[in-house]
Parts: sequence; C-alpha cells; structure tokens
Amino acid sequence: MKIFRIIIGLAAIVFALWVIVGEQMSGASADAVVNAPVVTIRAGTAGDLTLPDREFGARVEAGETIAQVIDPRVDRIRLDDLAMELDFARAETARTEADLAATRALREALLDRTETFRSARIEELETRLDHARSRLDLLENGAGTDATRQRLRDAVDDTPDRLPAEPILDALALDHARERVAVLEIALRAAQDGVFLGDGYNDSPNAEQRATELDSQIAQLENSLAEAQARQTAYANRLSRAQVQVNQQGGGDITAPVNGRYWEVLQADGVNVQRGDPILRLLDCDHVIVTLSVTERIYNTLTVGDTAEFRLAGSAQVFDATVARLAGSGAATIYEHLAVAPSQRHLERYDVTLLVPGLATDPDLACAIGRTGRAFFDRRPLDWLRG
Repeated sequence: MKIFRIIIGLAAIVFALWVIVGEQMSGASADAVVNAPVVTIRAGTAGDLTLPDREFGARVEAGETIAQVIDPRVDRIRLDDLAMELDFARAETARTEADLAATRALREALLDRTETFRSARIEELETRLDHARSRLDLLENGAGTDATRQRLRDAVDDTPDRLPAEPILDALALDHARERVAVLEIALRAAQDGVFLGDGYNDSPNAEQRATELDSQIAQLENSLAEAQARQTAYANRLSRAQVQVNQQGGGDITAPVNGRYWEVLQADGVNVQRGDPILRLLDCDHVIVTLSVTERIYNTLTVGDTAEFRLAGSAQVFDATVARLAGSGAATIYEHLAVAPSQRHLERYDVTLLVPGLATDPDLACAIGRTGRAFFDRRPLDWLRG
C-alpha cells in the first residue's frame, strides 16, 4: 500500500510538472486587443458644417447621412451663362424647325397644284385629241369637205386667182387633220410623263418649278437644323457638367462610407470648413481585427496563414483565428489608422495581427473595440478542461 501511495504521488508530481511546463512553453500572447480601422471623414468642399446631434459610440450604417457642408456663396456665373446659351440654342432650333415645317407645307401645296394642273392638262389634251380624231375620220370618209374647204379658203389670200384647186384643198385639209392628231398624241404622252409641251418647249407649270426650288431650301434648312441641334446638345452637356461642379462646390450631405460607430468629432457644429478638412472619424466595424504581441521565440515560429485561437478576458468562448500580419518589433506606424494604439510594453515585443471571423458574426462582439483577451498558437495540456 505504501509503495502504491508513492507511485501515485510521483505520478501526480510528474503530471503537475507536465502541465506547468506545457502551459508555460505553449505559444501564447501576452496581450490581445480587439481593434478596427478608423476612417477619417473629410469635407468635400468649403462651406458651413452641420453635424447631427449624436452620442459618441452611436451606431451608423453605410450610406447614412452623418454631416452636411453647404456653401451659400458658390460661384454660379458660368452656370448661368451656359443656361442662357442653351436657351439661345433652343430658340434657334425651334425657329429652324418652324421654317422647315413651313417650307415643307408650301412645297406640298405647290405639288398639289402641280398635280391639279397635270390632271386638267391631260384632260384638255385628251378632249382636243378626241375631237381631232373625229375630224380626221370625217375627212377620211369624205364628210365635211365643203366646210373644211371654206376654212382653208379663209386661211389663204382672198384673191381668186391664188386659190388652190379643189383636190388640193381636200388634200391639205386631210393632211392638216392628221398633223393635229399626231401633235396632240405627242403632247398627251409627254403630259402623262410629267412634261408639258407648249409651242415646242417644256411648259412646266410655275408651281412645279417653285416646288423644285424649295427642295434645295429644304435641304439647307435640314442642315441648319442638324447644326442647331448639335449645338444645343453641346450646350446641354456643358451645362450638365457645370451643374455637377456647382453642386459639388455648393456642398451637400456627407454619408458614412462604412458600417461603424462614432469615434471622434474633429469639428464643431456650425463652423466654416475648407475643402479637405477632417470632420470626424468613424470605426470601421466591418473589418474588426485582433492586435497582440508575442515573445521573439513564439514570433519566429509563426507564418502568415497559421491558425490560432482567441479568447476574450472573462469569457470561456474560444474563437478560431488566422495570422494575417507579422509586423515585428517597434511596429508603431501601422497603428496610426487603428482605433487602439499599442502600449509601450507592446512595442517592446513582436506585433502580430489576427483575423477572427467569429467576432463579426456575434452581435454582442461585432464592434467590441478595446476588449482584451489572449491568443494561443499551440495546443496546451489543459485545453480539454478549458473547453
């Protein structure tokens, strides 16, 4: 029994030594802090600053209005000049469109008159041709010879000794009738083709000639209209760009670029700020990290991408983590844009940054900036008990 007690005592001593050595030799951080980037919001233009009444640490959502800068003295002279030029261009376009519409209407009216003249002229030629053919038929059939002869006698000198003989008069009358039929047939075919013959020349109606002249005027007006529309479009584009510039210079709402919390107000409400002046700072709660320091021995065993564990102080919950950055000793500059600055003791050791996705998914810890804890990089003897 005594030997059994000695063996149990030795085993307990060995186990205690194993636990102590294992706990002390395991890779663990001296300190670890939940940290996050700080976003500085600056004025986009000069003007008077308006800040809503918010408490420090208040939650803000991306796109939410967090401030307003208005410049009541913005220069609008160039914008007004472009607006006037655009009005002039619109007036010129409207005038050209009206002239073009009036010219086209006049051309259509002239073409209608031309068509009316053409129809009436063709009807006239068809009537005259019908009568000419009727007279030719009568002459060819021997009818109406006396009347025809009398017209021929009236057409020549009244001196009896100069009158042609009766057979010659009949031949002349027949030839004259055939001539009239042939001439009228030619005139009718020409009229049907749109050419009006009169005494051997193209007797185009005045309305058609005027409509032809208007065709060239319409082409010129269409070119002028295209030019006026292009000028109007150019002025509209320049006015739009100038309006954007004036709006930017005139200021407006400033929205939060990230989901986060109010961290620091750098300007008072109602002051006049210049373009680029910092207004306030926000915590970027979408990119929470854990910053910590380790000894040189542990630091030299780590590489980016190694797995780790993180536990908040006063909590039994353990989060899986990944080594994201190894900054070494004296890494003060990398904390210039982080919420929590390192202590002097931290800078004397070796800086490590961890990504802990579980913090973002926990509603109570999503933006728990400043909470402390410890990080572990090796398995320890009492992990089963901690779990």
